[in-house]
Amino acid sequence: IERLTSTKGAMMMKRTVIRGTGRYVPPRLVTNDDLSQWMDTSDEWIRQRTGIEQRYWVPEEGGVGSSDLGLEASKIALQRAGWAPEDLDLIIFATLSPDLFFPGCGCIMQHKLGLAATPALDIRQQCTGFLYGLTTADAYIRSGLANRILLVGAEVHSTGLDISTAGRDVAVIFGDGAGAVCLESLESNEPIGVLGSALHADGKFANSLMVEVGSSRLNPRISHELIDEGRHYPVMDGKAIFKLAVQKLPEVVIEVLKKAGLDLEAVDLLIPHQANLRINQFFAHSMKLPEEKVFNNIQRYGNTTAASIPIAFDEALEMNRIGDGSTVVFLGLGAGLTWGAVVARLGP
Repeated sequence: IERLTSTKGAMMMKRTVIRGTGRYVPPRLVTNDDLSQWMDTSDEWIRQRTGIEQRYWVPEEGGVGSSDLGLEASKIALQRAGWAPEDLDLIIFATLSPDLFFPGCGCIMQHKLGLAATPALDIRQQCTGFLYGLTTADAYIRSGLANRILLVGAEVHSTGLDISTAGRDVAVIFGDGAGAVCLESLESNEPIGVLGSALHADGKFANSLMVEVGSSRLNPRISHELIDEGRHYPVMDGKAIFKLAVQKLPEVVIEVLKKAGLDLEAVDLLIPHQANLRINQFFAHSMKLPEEKVFNNIQRYGNTTAASIPIAFDEALEMNRIGDGSTVVFLGLGAGLTWGAVVARLGP
């Protein structure tokens, strides 16, 4: 497949371009050694299995929701884009840890931005929330339904984890945080902005990574018995998720590059969902990619689910790993089971 090049003279079309990014994590730093005070684990045990060294959690006293983290990331992204909240046509909020069971975080954050009528859409795609959100925003922009969209991924995991030896396999993985991206319509005949996407799902694996208590299939949805059984905590079949990730991620990257008319050599940086450093390393090895071409920051943040890709994207920009003209591939797999990839070319 040939590299995608300038197409001067081609028909003008709507493109979805990235105008600003932002990230925010709460100030409470939790190291692996901190976790060893509460459960039978160690820094070495966690690093060997996940690559994680630390993560950030909201204050122990609570009172901080995903919309609060999303708001802080959004303020940064809006400032960098040069936008006021009133410029937004749509807010898309991705999270599996909403402030309330309902309504969604998008409406709550919309109010915190000082808006009164701007539509807000919540999506529950977990680890692929940013990918599904970016593809949804691209569809809105290309169809002419919106010109300026704020896409947010934010999570507060820490308040829902079993922070004990019984829950350590899951508890050591997750962090709290938020990332935000400002997306705008641009009429151009140049290959810029979102160039292609590929999304997939397979509900057969829904029980491989889930939280059960509070669901409508239970009656009552919450009871002392359910709590005593620990069914309000997330459960994960780590081996199954790992196996599926290392199979599906290379496939979907090849698929999305084919859609965009690109080869792998044309990509400057791949930014995977930060689920497990070992998954990302296995992916890079299977694709024969040099270490510097795959961005990882799970060591510092843990798995922040819907926030992980936009946090990593913002950090990669800050570190000058990418910039105007760079071609980036976002990819991920997570609960649902869902997986996907989006390729974008950055530009002014």
